[in-house]
Amino acid sequence: MASLSLSRPLMRGIRPPRVFPRGRSSPYAVALTALLMVSVLLLMLLALGIFSLPIRNPVDSPASHRRDRSVADTTTDGLGERGPQWTEVISWEPRAFIYHNFLSKEECEYLIELATPHMVKSTVVDSTTGKSKDSRVRTSSGMFLLRGRDRIIRAIEKRIADYTFIPAEHGEGLQVLHYEVGQKYEPHFDYFLDEFNTKNGGQRMATLLMYLSDVEEGGETIFPDAKGNSSSLPWYDELSECGKRGVAVKPKMGDALLFWSMKPDASLDPLSLHGGCPVIKGNKWSSTKWMHVHEYKV
Repeated sequence: MASLSLSRPLMRGIRPPRVFPRGRSSPYAVALTALLMVSVLLLMLLALGIFSLPIRNPVDSPASHRRDRSVADTTTDGLGERGPQWTEVISWEPRAFIYHNFLSKEECEYLIELATPHMVKSTVVDSTTGKSKDSRVRTSSGMFLLRGRDRIIRAIEKRIADYTFIPAEHGEGLQVLHYEVGQKYEPHFDYFLDEFNTKNGGQRMATLLMYLSDVEEGGETIFPDAKGNSSSLPWYDELSECGKRGVAVKPKMGDALLFWSMKPDASLDPLSLHGGCPVIKGNKWSSTKWMHVHEYKV
């Protein structure tokens, strides 16, 4: 039997393996090794904080980014630094709570600055036509800020949504109000008793009233029909005679009063009747956010 030659392939058409000369490397292997080394180096720099990837929010404008760098990094995503925050129960009938230091001093001043050039005499809603009308019931001045109009407003609205568990899209635009000495808001409901005003967003279910300034005397928010009275509150001795006629909250810059116009069973709460006592000394600035059962289209 003839022996096989080791110098030839065993089968026709099969090439022998290619052998690279000793001391030389494939160009593909060299490129892969270099890429791997660069990747490892970048990961090490990122981990050590020496190198960072630029990230930009496409929603905000360049001007907003310049302002972001000038604002201190605080517990809020808004403006300035807030004091210690906690919630205090004011009443269970109606459900009313104070969120202390909900806004920073800088945010309060920002809202007042935005609103001041556009203040007009406040009106009330006509339950028949749904249109605004003048009334002696409400003697303040005010204006509305478009929902989501800038970074600060969006941050405040997100904070409201996080606190109330009501989506920001269910809220009306912020209303800024100014009460001078003698000005007031007679007791009223925030919910509607007509179909016209509930076409957009359904019924108002809750209100967040943010105090943008301190008031030297008067200007309390009062719930005249609440179960209980202000005598058990620590600020009772500081209340005006109007404030002592029910459960009342004394305005304090940065605090926010949350109260519900609807009960947990979705029925309207007549105990949510509330008003603003006359300002006796000083000025009262506030901002209101009304929230609906459904999305409120602006």
